[in-house]
Amino acid sequence: MPREPIRVGIVGVGKFALDHHIPTILASPDYRLTAACSRHAEVGGVRNFKSIEKMLSQAEHLDAVAICTPPQLHYEMAKCALTHGKHVLMEKPPCTSQSRLSHLIELAGVHGVSLYQIWHSQHAPGVAPALALLKERTLRGARVTWKEDVRIWHPGQTWIWRSGGFGVFDAGINALSILTRLIEEAILPLTAILYVPSNCETPIAASALLQTASGAEIRLEFDFRHTGVQTWEIDFDTDEGPLKLSAGGSHLTVGDSPLPCNAENLRGEYVSIYERFAQLVSRRDSEVDARPLELVADIFLQGRHVSVAPFSEAPQ
Repeated sequence: MPREPIRVGIVGVGKFALDHHIPTILASPDYRLTAACSRHAEVGGVRNFKSIEKMLSQAEHLDAVAICTPPQLHYEMAKCALTHGKHVLMEKPPCTSQSRLSHLIELAGVHGVSLYQIWHSQHAPGVAPALALLKERTLRGARVTWKEDVRIWHPGQTWIWRSGGFGVFDAGINALSILTRLIEEAILPLTAILYVPSNCETPIAASALLQTASGAEIRLEFDFRHTGVQTWEIDFDTDEGPLKLSAGGSHLTVGDSPLPCNAENLRGEYVSIYERFAQLVSRRDSEVDARPLELVADIFLQGRHVSVAPFSEAPQ
């Protein structure tokens, strides 16, 4: 028998919800958008609420929620939904601490519902073929260059500069999620420098040296001050030559040859994500990769903080 659509409510109606989540849900036969929760915005054609508590108590026949708020709110929103017996899809970064994420995993098990912590960059078209190649090669080292203009990608989003907002790691954690997908062994931070504007609580740039358990060094350069060509690249040095992921994992180059992606890999990150969530919901299973958050926490613990010029929304 055909499966009934999953009735889902959106929590947080911001850029990511409007650009990715809502269009994907509306286009999928696996889902029905039922409700939305936001303090400042509404979604047409569904019931809208100002709080998740009201949405969960008043929206009829709600099966799941997709949490798209700033990360400082993720834990309380997910906790509320899970304790009401709703399946939860949660945007990255997951929570403001590892202990909060661990508690959400525990709650999902207690209430018999699914928790899916998503990392959209792991679904980028070049990641799966890169994984297949790296399984056949020995990694000698890697270089991560994740540089973008925060004024373009996070305009007016002051939460990103407050404690728990991750700063440049809101974007950089995407690169770390690709690393944890491609490298199974432990990745350990050795040194790090975090560049924090004098009027902010989170870093605007960072550099770090990591090392795998087998000794391969990984150098990171994250920067929100970058102008010009936006750069999201990972270069891998292997025993059989270089591999390069570019455009946030969308393109893979092997040596000097770009590797074409097959049709299956071109479906789109969020199409793949919501297909996976439907599978998890049908089995009441959870899927959480905590390693990117663990790496950020370790880098923050070991990193040396350097104060830099104050940040302003207006270009200097």
